[in-house]
Amino acid sequence: MVTETRKKPHVTHNSGNQEWYTPPSIIAAARRVLGEIDLDPASSEIANAIVQAKRFYTIVTDGLKHKWCGRVWMNPPYARSLIEPFTSKLVHHFQEGEVTEAIVLTNNATDTKWFQELVSVASAVCFVAGRVKYWGPANAINSPLQGQAITYLGPSREKFASVFQQFGLILYHTT
Repeated sequence: MVTETRKKPHVTHNSGNQEWYTPPSIIAAARRVLGEIDLDPASSEIANAIVQAKRFYTIVTDGLKHKWCGRVWMNPPYARSLIEPFTSKLVHHFQEGEVTEAIVLTNNATDTKWFQELVSVASAVCFVAGRVKYWGPANAINSPLQGQAITYLGPSREKFASVFQQFGLILYHTT
């Protein structure tokens, strides 16, 4: 009789710590699609060292209190009380034409109101194969309990698809 030993994936529960940063490979892909990143509305000094947004807001400067415009990268706080205001604000500024393009990294919470609203204005979505390994304080690695989606808002969905297909399945939004 052969016994199969499976190694459990390393995942952690949401600790409430919002300081988990996007892997550099995803940021590099976002820059290939967007060119420069004009704004990261949910960031920190540490994260912006990789993102290199022209302008960014932190937990102290509160991106929800400011107008958003240009090309936006966003990895919003995943706390239930924060993710919806961040994604709704992005949708608003995109619909108003103030945000010209955006790439957003979130959990693939397809059943939530905020995800449905975000995807309703998206050109394409990449459903990441596996789980993103975020980095954080003291180079700790964190993998969430559910999968992620990278959502693109803008006119270059084919470019987004060609760059982000390395991370997972791409679906186009049609109207």
